[in-house]
Amino acid sequence: MIEPTPEEPLPRPRPRTAVTLAGLAVLLVAAGMAAVSLGPVPVAPGDVATILAAHLGLPGDGVTAQDVLVVEQLRLPRVLVAALAGAALGVAGAVMQALFGNPLAEPGVTGVSSGAAVGAVLAITSGAAGGLVLPAAAFAGALVTVAVVYAIGAFGRERGMATVLLAGVALNALLGAVVSVLVANAPDEESLRGVVFWLQGDLDARTWEHVRLIAGPVLAGVAVTPAFARDLNVMLLGDDAARTGGVDVTRTRHLLLILASLLAGAAVSVSGVIGFVGLVAPHIVRLVAGPDHRLLLPASALLGAAFLVLADTAARMSPVPVALQTGVVTAFAGAPVFLLLVLWSARSAR
Repeated sequence: MIEPTPEEPLPRPRPRTAVTLAGLAVLLVAAGMAAVSLGPVPVAPGDVATILAAHLGLPGDGVTAQDVLVVEQLRLPRVLVAALAGAALGVAGAVMQALFGNPLAEPGVTGVSSGAAVGAVLAITSGAAGGLVLPAAAFAGALVTVAVVYAIGAFGRERGMATVLLAGVALNALLGAVVSVLVANAPDEESLRGVVFWLQGDLDARTWEHVRLIAGPVLAGVAVTPAFARDLNVMLLGDDAARTGGVDVTRTRHLLLILASLLAGAAVSVSGVIGFVGLVAPHIVRLVAGPDHRLLLPASALLGAAFLVLADTAARMSPVPVALQTGVVTAFAGAPVFLLLVLWSARSAR
């Protein structure tokens, strides 16, 4: 895909943009329906549709009270949390890859995930992880890390994103050491098990409270980010070309860095540390549909949401006595896919 020069107006989105987004939306809905239907107590897709339609004032007869309980209180909140977290990670990954000019960048590159891990592990090992305390502590840790990264980036603005990247490497190492100390001094086996599950990423026992906790920040962030699509497109040409095109490069980078970090922090606060979603989803969209951020950002949100919903469904359906966390499944699925994409890209570049 040929990028426009700064002096030229951006072309209108091609019809394939709508087709691509519609296809990904259908994939997300299908993944969500499958996730709600499947489980130890299967619920027919037609019954799921009937239960959901009842909330819109449509007739909802013919379903059992057990099915209503399973759908409304057990599976639907978990699916919504997975979709919201996946969308946040997908968009955050696309933004980070654009800011750093590297398709290998992912949402945790600035240390936000490690900061959330410190907050969560501290809450678990102190015995104060009940209710929404755990996700609140994780989000607080992510916010503190965002503030530190922003301060470092502002202090070293002459070096641009290189300073932020180096700061992220240092923070990841430092915060990882803090997590190791907390794990090594866990007070009991139950706390240690809780820490391991959170660090591997898991969506078990997610409720409507978790949905309400992240729905606002994630939906707002996903909706606002495409407003910077033109700026990101122009910034692909380099800082000088972007400034010529009227983009305030420093301000835009700082705003997008904060926005992407907050999206990643919100996702990690309720899902634990889940990898590959923010790395693979934008990469797939970029390879298939090109680097235009007007399509890349919303498509990464939809694909990231569908990917995490499917991964969580696979984790939940793992045969007994095997226990798989959602983050483990994303690694099992994401690593081979990403390796194939890398090999495909290398072959296409010859």
